[in-house]
Amino acid sequence: MMEKGAEDIYRYDDEFRDSIATVDERGKRVWIYPKKPSGYYHTLRAIVAVILLIIFFAGPFIRINGQPLLLLNFLERKFVIMGQPFWPQDFFLLALTLIAFFVFIILFTVVFGRVWCGWACPQTLFMEMVFRKIEYWIEGDAQAQRRLDKMPWNGTKITKKVTKHAIFILISVIIAHTALAYIIGSEETLAIVQTSPLDHMAGFLGLVAFTGIFYGVFARFREQACIAVCPYGRLQGVLLSRQSIVVAYDWVRGEPRAKLRKNEARTGGDCIDCKLCVHVCPTGIDIRNGTQLECVNCTACIDACDDVMVKIGRPKGLIRFASIDSIEKGIKKIISGRVIAYAFVLLALLGVIGYLVFTRSVIETTILKVPGTLYQRTEAGISNLYNVEFVNKTFEDKSLELRIKSPASAVLQQTGEKELIVPAEGILKSVVIVQIPESEVKDTKSHVRIDVYADGELVESLKTTFIGPIKAGQ
Repeated sequence: MMEKGAEDIYRYDDEFRDSIATVDERGKRVWIYPKKPSGYYHTLRAIVAVILLIIFFAGPFIRINGQPLLLLNFLERKFVIMGQPFWPQDFFLLALTLIAFFVFIILFTVVFGRVWCGWACPQTLFMEMVFRKIEYWIEGDAQAQRRLDKMPWNGTKITKKVTKHAIFILISVIIAHTALAYIIGSEETLAIVQTSPLDHMAGFLGLVAFTGIFYGVFARFREQACIAVCPYGRLQGVLLSRQSIVVAYDWVRGEPRAKLRKNEARTGGDCIDCKLCVHVCPTGIDIRNGTQLECVNCTACIDACDDVMVKIGRPKGLIRFASIDSIEKGIKKIISGRVIAYAFVLLALLGVIGYLVFTRSVIETTILKVPGTLYQRTEAGISNLYNVEFVNKTFEDKSLELRIKSPASAVLQQTGEKELIVPAEGILKSVVIVQIPESEVKDTKSHVRIDVYADGELVESLKTTFIGPIKAGQ
């Protein structure tokens, strides 16, 4: 499985928590050669991977009411989610959504362990279901890969290595273009592809950077992204409990381990110490040592062990999805106080997000007094001057109208344009005058309520301060 001598490959049995399987005692990287996985769970993972990869690559081109399924344009501060536009003014919604997502991941981990990593994480999907598959196809299984790497450079080795890395780079280019399409849009990405890099230098440099990152991660960095970079694995120690369902070795049934020898009666547990569960692990751990931060719940060890159990006539499930309590005490319980608490918080967040999204105004209006002005006294009364800014959060032009709601005696006058037309996804600034008969102005500071109508429909109601003269006795 690893670049080590046969005598010390499995020395981590006693000290696995003091070190990681991908680094030797000198701190040097130990390259992992996982055996090609197969079996029931691997087939399911492959189906899930195909579905998720189709969604990923098709996402930038899927349109809902003419708008992209997902657009995260941080450069222009424009975001489209499920065809609905969101702007920097909606940042609180994005923050709440991210919090809800993290709470969901926490809840999911508390109940089902690190299943996300093995089944849905983009790092695992591309590494195990795309790049590793190509590597098996070109270089062969683990033993063949190890022999090829130790082989002196010759025509066969050069051909296989160049072919593999050329395909890796090509796939990295495709992933980079897809990722960029989620940021700047599919139309802009296609424009970059179809024209000279000099015409879109920033976009071209972004594609080169993305390609280099993806190639470096999947060709060289690999499992280190899960072990050394991703903080999620380290959170397991805080989130997991004895009731959490994880990929676990049934030590009650498996111990003591004993080699299977021909014409000898079995005296130990079901584990025959074949170490196939170690050989197929993409992060190089021995699951029999218990849950470890490197484990991504990919289930490769389950398939390998089940295959061995069938061959020796023992029941499957020596390694399976299980909790510590279910193995040790036979208690199958996943609902606990912590699960209920996280579920309550998640439902509350989803409720708040749903309410804010469905009550969100399509026009956001800001009305403020013009800086440096107080009030003006005219024959008609006291007037205040206001700056008004309209933000159109839709993909259509909007015709707006401002109406005074209170006080009833107030009059609103527009300056400049007679008609307020806010362009789609645009901003319009205007100046208005609010005038109140002097006899109706009772206080130095009072409030005026203004309704905003878009295409004849009330979309927002605002309150602003009205400044009046100081009255005698105030």
